[in-house]
Amino acid sequence: MCLYLSFFFLSGQHINEVKSNVTIITDFLLLGLSEERQLQIVHLLAFLTLYLTVLVGNLLIITLVTLNAHLQTPMYFFLINLSIGDLGSTSATMPKFMTNVLMNTRHISYSECVAQLLFFLFFISSDIFILAVMAYNRYVAICHPLHYMTVMKRGTCLQLAGSAWMAGFLNACLHTGTIFSMPFCSNIINQFFCEIPHLVKILCDDSYLHEMWMLLLSAALGLSCFVCIIMSYVKIFTTVSRMSSVENRQKALSTCIPHLIVVSLLLGTGILSHFMLSSSSSYNSDEVLAVIYSVLPPMMNPIIYSMRNKDVKSALWKLLYPKFPTKNMIPHVHL
Repeated sequence: MCLYLSFFFLSGQHINEVKSNVTIITDFLLLGLSEERQLQIVHLLAFLTLYLTVLVGNLLIITLVTLNAHLQTPMYFFLINLSIGDLGSTSATMPKFMTNVLMNTRHISYSECVAQLLFFLFFISSDIFILAVMAYNRYVAICHPLHYMTVMKRGTCLQLAGSAWMAGFLNACLHTGTIFSMPFCSNIINQFFCEIPHLVKILCDDSYLHEMWMLLLSAALGLSCFVCIIMSYVKIFTTVSRMSSVENRQKALSTCIPHLIVVSLLLGTGILSHFMLSSSSSYNSDEVLAVIYSVLPPMMNPIIYSMRNKDVKSALWKLLYPKFPTKNMIPHVHL
């Protein structure tokens, strides 16, 4: 439905462009990263390595949680959702960039740009909402452990995850529909994928003011998620500080600090990248920030969330060596 909405706006733009004698744009040029062929090959190898790392790490997490009954708990259920979002956001941008480098071209069609922006925003927005849900899950687990399985039951987890995906979908539809309903005065995008700040820069006249309202709405949504995360962790740290056992404190904090790192990395770089629209912002810095917020969190999430987890290591050992059962597998209540 969202794609139909976007292409409806797209068609409306073409009609307006014909009426105003503005050249109809049928494709864009992605001028991100280097123009030198040798450096492009280096970037291709680097992006291929990063993309394969993202694929292997997140697919491994999804496989382990799906196949191992001990990991089918609310925390890992939300982790699967986060991994799906990470896979989606990187797959929306990186394959097209690598294909262009291989074919020695910089073109992306109008419809491909619409789809790329739509799916990238959908997955990365959903990631942010899922991170807020994960913070709430940690709050209930640490501050109300006796009521945890009552509060975070299967139906509740499905509703929270579904709400996160729906919110991300609506946010992506609103941005994509708004941007591509307005005329472009250039087809040159100074980035390696179709990204909001650089699309806004090539809008005609004061058309960007319409997108500013959408950016403010997204900022408000992001801020609400950030406030929820902060409030959750204020209560979490208050509860942890009252624990008498040092071991319990360390165990509680070990599940919180990685989450805070990912939240800071994703939201921090995303906000900087999407609001560095002034001419004083460096072209290279925009590219670096885009790579960081679109590639680095999806690559790091499997490591910082799971690879230090004893249960995940045990599940991995069991998957690789099924004939050698692992020890100290603590059973969990299923989702």
